[in-house]
Amino acid sequence: MNWVSTMGITPFTEKVSPMNHLILYYFSECPYCQRVLRFMETNGIQGIERRDTHANPAYRDELIQIGGKSQVPCLVNNGVPLYESLDIIEWLKQNRVA
Repeated sequence: MNWVSTMGITPFTEKVSPMNHLILYYFSECPYCQRVLRFMETNGIQGIERRDTHANPAYRDELIQIGGKSQVPCLVNNGVPLYESLDIIEWLKQNRVA
């Protein structure tokens, strides 16, 4: 699969390495966010920074700056956003984060 940012210029295909900075933007009441969080918990995924956009409005503003919208869940890999819970889970699987 090849995901493209909302700006249509940067594919989200970069493999995870120690240099990657992964951030998951979410809010706890969102069922799609819960799907991703459950997957991460079930598979022992750690090392992904979590930013709750409801608990901290500044995180919502960051997310809008990164991808042009406040949609969650959103996994950001070195500044490149990936939306949709199933796409995020698939990316985590393919990149051996899980």
